[in-house]
Amino acid sequence: MKRHHRRIPTAACEHDPSPARRRVLTVPLVPEAVRHARRDTAMALSEYAIPTNSAFAGAVLLVVSELVANAVRHAADRSPTADVTIAVGGGRLVVGVADQDPRLPDVSPDTTGDGLRTVAGLAAAYDGTLSVEPATHGCGKVVLAGFRIPDDFGPFTERRVGVRAL
Repeated sequence: MKRHHRRIPTAACEHDPSPARRRVLTVPLVPEAVRHARRDTAMALSEYAIPTNSAFAGAVLLVVSELVANAVRHAADRSPTADVTIAVGGGRLVVGVADQDPRLPDVSPDTTGDGLRTVAGLAAAYDGTLSVEPATHGCGKVVLAGFRIPDDFGPFTERRVGVRAL
């Protein structure tokens, strides 16, 4: 898997205008992408001082799994790769999965499938949201799940990655 740092999904950055840290992994949209994205996300969480054995990390890893699996399942015919972004700053963590498929999934509660319903529920459990936006450059979309980092390790996380604690 190659790391891709130049083409960062703009919507992931706009969701958190001043992320302290951002990690982007470009994965080919094949079944193994889920495993690679989870492994890279776990490494990012460790770097951000988020305990990987915490319930919060488990929720983030499940969200990454669901979003990448959806990209493999629904976008691989139009997008050879997806960018998985993990951004943290301001007490928030944002997961973004961007692909080149312009079809936007409906993320309203009554119409989502089980995977997106699970993602929305996990984000909501941490005062977060699920949204989808068209790509700002070219075709495609980014699916975003935002979370509030729990207070029990949030301030430590912000100091660790160089952000002034609120």
